[in-house]
Amino acid sequence: MAEPARKIGLVETPLYREAPSNIEAEQALLGAILVNNDALYRVTDFLKPEHFFEPLHRKIYEVAGDMIRMGKTVSPVTIKTFLPADEKVGDMTVAFYLARLAAEAVTIINASDYGRAIYDLATRRSLISVGEDMVNVAYDSPVDSSPQSQIEDAERKLFSLAESGRYDGGFESFNDAVKTAIDMANAAYMRDGGLSGISTGLRDLDKRMGGLQPSDLIVLAGRPGMGKTSLATNIAYNIASVYEPIQQADGSFKAKNGGVVGFFSLEMSSEQLATRIISEQTEIASSKIRRGEITEVDFEKLTACAIQMERVPLYIDATGGISIAQLAARARRLKRQRGLDLLVIDYIQLMQGSSKNSQNRVQEVTEITTGLKALGKELAVPIIALSQLSRQVENRDDKRPQLSDLRESGSIEQDADVVLFVYREEYYLKNKEPKPGTEEYVQWENNMNEMRGKSEVIIAKQRHGPTGSVPLGFQSEFTRFFDLAEEDRLPVQYE
Repeated sequence: MAEPARKIGLVETPLYREAPSNIEAEQALLGAILVNNDALYRVTDFLKPEHFFEPLHRKIYEVAGDMIRMGKTVSPVTIKTFLPADEKVGDMTVAFYLARLAAEAVTIINASDYGRAIYDLATRRSLISVGEDMVNVAYDSPVDSSPQSQIEDAERKLFSLAESGRYDGGFESFNDAVKTAIDMANAAYMRDGGLSGISTGLRDLDKRMGGLQPSDLIVLAGRPGMGKTSLATNIAYNIASVYEPIQQADGSFKAKNGGVVGFFSLEMSSEQLATRIISEQTEIASSKIRRGEITEVDFEKLTACAIQMERVPLYIDATGGISIAQLAARARRLKRQRGLDLLVIDYIQLMQGSSKNSQNRVQEVTEITTGLKALGKELAVPIIALSQLSRQVENRDDKRPQLSDLRESGSIEQDADVVLFVYREEYYLKNKEPKPGTEEYVQWENNMNEMRGKSEVIIAKQRHGPTGSVPLGFQSEFTRFFDLAEEDRLPVQYE
């Protein structure tokens, strides 16, 4: 039915519309909780105090929840001392209003239905707020604000609303933060390997980092040829291949082990990335796969591997030169549609800032890294962002990277929670081969034999853990990193 309107001169304006709410449903639910405290547990997993329209109802629900969680009995008599005594509800005192709520309570069976109705109305009010903001910004948009940025901002708010039922953010009580920390510890206890974050599939790296932590920005850097893309691909596939979902109370799914991975490949095509993963899994050199130099047995391996990979939740976006705003929008969409537990970007220097007129590359990279950090917090997922290193590494005798070697390093180093460098001594030794038959050649050959197939991941920065170096093995023909054998598990050595 159309909204009635009144005429003011020649302009028709709709009558004032109240925000959607249901005071009776709020009263019925609160009455049920006051009569039977178990009613709270039917709604507490999705209904929060801010979902109530009436401020007094918010306070009653919040106090009742705190008391019940502390093991106290909630009734009109016990709760009234924690509410403002001088407040009036019409002609009634708060104490009389509480008694009235209890007297007109619904049964506990209907509590969840009333709770869901209150929640849905709160979501509709939030939608109205988002819509009003969109309209107001579109009408009064400043000159330097493009429509695209307004669309992305609206999409961010709608995504946040879809994920949690609210988008306003703001302060969080320390009590809620403590609960989140305890939940994280419990998740680490329940997860295979006892890690607080997602396992990379590399034992020694997990020991140092405790896995990949939610909302962390992890910068993985190295000179060309070091294998940073290989390491990122290995970690991404390791996580996606062991994905094990578990159903939550609200019917949604969460990763118990592994996770859903989004991979933004700005350098390589999706086919090239898939070839690398197939090579790693089948131990058939990627060069042979590309040239078709494979046997019938190899082809059977490839077919079996492809069938196994069909179930792996690894999603690749190979759009070149993507902007941080586009990347964020696509990541939100992936999480909403498929779920998301890890995001990989290969690599930062191939991304663009939102402004195409930007002349200062350092400022552009600052916008990108700040945006990635904010996106990680918004989606509550770790982000692995690959980065190039400057050429000054090549001018030093010791080629091990340092934080100062990061290109446009100021913002990358500052915004990153973890900075990892991939380093392979073998790569540099191979380029220093002396003339065969000389003493230098014998020494070089000994060094090559010692370093062949070895690499290290240098943890140069970590906000919540130690720094240091993690030795790994590397098979260049299969682009695969792997854990080296532990000393106590090596076979007996005879002199």
